Amino acid sequence: MSYSILIVDDSLPMRSVIKKTLKAAGYAGSQFHEAANGKEALELMKHNWIDIILTDYNMPVMNGLDFVNAVKKEDLLKDIPVVIISTEGNEEKIRKFMDAGAAGYVTKPFTPEQIRDLIVKILGEVDYEEKIDDSSDDLDF
Repeated sequence: MSYSILIVDDSLPMRSVIKKTLKAAGYAGSQFHEAANGKEALELMKHNWIDIILTDYNMPVMNGLDFVNAVKKEDLLKDIPVVIISTEGNEEKIRKFMDAGAAGYVTKPFTPEQIRDLIVKILGEVDYEEKIDDSSDDLDF
């Protein structure tokens, strides 16, 4: 399954870890976009189709919660699922994210299976073989 995935984290090494984890989770064919903070991510989203966003909480310029709030206020962006990936395990902060419209939350460190299971839960998994309609053999050229 391939998606257009936006990874938002102020740490370049962490963005690399997340991308490698996504590839290990079965999303190697996906298109990856990266941003160092929420403001940069919003600008990137003006020019790119995004299927799902994975964002950190603690970032300069615009933190994860402000970013989620900004995404959910935009008509063209509000339906894009946002997953928080953070070391923050505080239940109050997690609740704030979920109340703001986040689709899920993963604490660091994480496994490829945790990421895959959460993405499948949010976006679903399409079995392309079932979607092929070969009931009609008469082709008109």
